[in-house]
Amino acid sequence: MEYTTLGDTGMEVSRICLGCMSFGSSEWRPWVKDEDEARPIIERAIDLGVNFFDTANMYSEGESERVLGNVLADYDRDAQVVATKGFYALDDDDPNSGGLSRKSIEHQLDDSLERLGMETVDLYQTHRWDYDTPIDETLAALTDAVQRNKTRYVGASSQWAHQFADALHTADREGYERFVSMQNHYNLAYREEEREMLPLCRKEGVGVVPWSPLARGYLTRPHEEVRATERGSTEEYLYEHPYREGGGPEINERVQELAAEKDVEMAQIALAWLFHKDWVDAPIVGTTSIEHLEQAVEALDVDLSDSDIDYLEDPYEPVRVSSHE
Repeated sequence: MEYTTLGDTGMEVSRICLGCMSFGSSEWRPWVKDEDEARPIIERAIDLGVNFFDTANMYSEGESERVLGNVLADYDRDAQVVATKGFYALDDDDPNSGGLSRKSIEHQLDDSLERLGMETVDLYQTHRWDYDTPIDETLAALTDAVQRNKTRYVGASSQWAHQFADALHTADREGYERFVSMQNHYNLAYREEEREMLPLCRKEGVGVVPWSPLARGYLTRPHEEVRATERGSTEEYLYEHPYREGGGPEINERVQELAAEKDVEMAQIALAWLFHKDWVDAPIVGTTSIEHLEQAVEALDVDLSDSDIDYLEDPYEPVRVSSHE
């Protein structure tokens, strides 16, 4: 395993962050692994040197946090970096169960900590931008959470660069805790973040932990076979993203070609491309098998030349922005 600091924090994280959306309850989504199947994957990740885990309160409606917490309770908590997120409402009958108001943040974070079985989470992230709450209120509540030792750092996820810049400026002006990380949508088939968000993060010393580094499986197999998997046939969100638009199909084919040439898996080429990007700290890799987890770690050793990278990137065309809702 390789390690890096998360942005300018000085906190060391593995170059692979294990995404835990695929752990929790199969009643939430059919491809999600229940605890008895999730535990061996998480334990193998630790064996391989992964120390960075990302979950959210909305994943399996809290079950993902509970499963992760149960497994990590058997290990040295100080050796792990645990991140979770809040924003989405978990109770349709309670308007304050979601959003980023002070009331909502305090309750969501307390509930997440209880499910995780932890007094402090290492990184608490806002899952999306809250258009109904002033950023000053959100940052003040997050600052209080840090001061009460409920979280060590605060981060954010997909939003417009101008919103993130406003949040950073407000924190600097008012003396609030600064967002130290950005969890954004970024992969070979979706590179719109290169226009503004990623340069902003690099300028501001913000760590980048991209979600969906394999484009929800689109970059792991020939595009005509994506529906052959359980997730590909049932995951409606896969088809809401513009992976098949613009140069997506040709990128998929070039990933296939390069993988065959180097005798590796397509997923390893897609991950290696991210590992070669200086502004990426740790892609969030979700998996439902130990085999795929081990392949992701092996991707750290896949070398791509400048010409390989150019070849993979060349077909890309601008596509519609996705996941800033």
